[in-house]
Amino acid sequence: MRATSWNGSTSPARSSCWPRSQPDREWGLRLSGRRDAGSPGPRLVDCAAYIAARALLTILRLVPSRLSIRLAHGIGVAAGSLLPRWRRTAENNLRKALPGLTRSQRRRIRLGAYRTLGRAAFALAKVPAWSARQVRNHVLFEGLDHFRSARARGRGVMLLTAHLGTWELGALAHGAVEGPIHVMVRPIDNPLVNRLVEGLRCAHGNRVIRKQHAARKVLRVLRKNGTVGILADQNAVREEAVFVDFFGMSAATGRGFASLALRSGAAVVPAVAWWNPGLGRHVVEYGPAVDLVRTGDPSRDVRTNTQAFQQALEDRVRRHPEQWIWIHDRWKTRPTAGKDGRL
Repeated sequence: MRATSWNGSTSPARSSCWPRSQPDREWGLRLSGRRDAGSPGPRLVDCAAYIAARALLTILRLVPSRLSIRLAHGIGVAAGSLLPRWRRTAENNLRKALPGLTRSQRRRIRLGAYRTLGRAAFALAKVPAWSARQVRNHVLFEGLDHFRSARARGRGVMLLTAHLGTWELGALAHGAVEGPIHVMVRPIDNPLVNRLVEGLRCAHGNRVIRKQHAARKVLRVLRKNGTVGILADQNAVREEAVFVDFFGMSAATGRGFASLALRSGAAVVPAVAWWNPGLGRHVVEYGPAVDLVRTGDPSRDVRTNTQAFQQALEDRVRRHPEQWIWIHDRWKTRPTAGKDGRL
């Protein structure tokens, strides 16, 4: 399989990632400043961000891996230092979720979160070009039998994952070694950067499912005994949320994951990718499938299983707190008074 190209062309590894209504020629016209009739060109800020992102990924790809990941860590910390909002959000989250920490411990975890963002860039830069053998050289796989047992059930596998460690690497490494999967993503607001990143995510045969109106596509993949990776650790808007405990606080969590699992009968396997600094290697870790609870009450089942899924993610974040993105406002949406048994 050819690696994803860096010039915007479509390689075999991502041949089905892009709708035919958006050919590369259109994007070439936009970047050159020309455009088709009725097709708006990109904003100047979008172009600047795209150029910066592409330059960063190119540098990380070209330098040796050990230097590349140190550089990625440094870039993450530098970005965090320049964005006071990240610091405020992380400090607020850590004070509430882990109240026993000292100031220095919170700082260490916060800096670790910045490095985690840098590792996401490292993964997108490096892993698409790695062969399966190179992936095995850089990545340890733990608990892979849990995934294989779940897949053997024949009803599809939903990988329950989080923005932890090197999350972009997890799907790519799995695709290279165990076979392609689908990943559900929210498109990046900048269309140029989104195209670049989604193209890299489609390396090793992986496919992207955009979050909007994704249910049918996910169910179709699962019916064919396919695998779908879904990041399930972010705040959800009230209309799409069920409130469950996460670090002892009521957290608005999308009900879609549990609904899809119950509807499809797919196995739910917790899977995270984290960085082991002692070994200097990435670890892709799979846990035992989470047993689904079915009582016959749909609302109750969604809430109960969502709580179980969030507990599985919380357990993993607690093991590696410095590798989770505390800069995300996880508890932003609050339950209304008298609702959800919380207030």
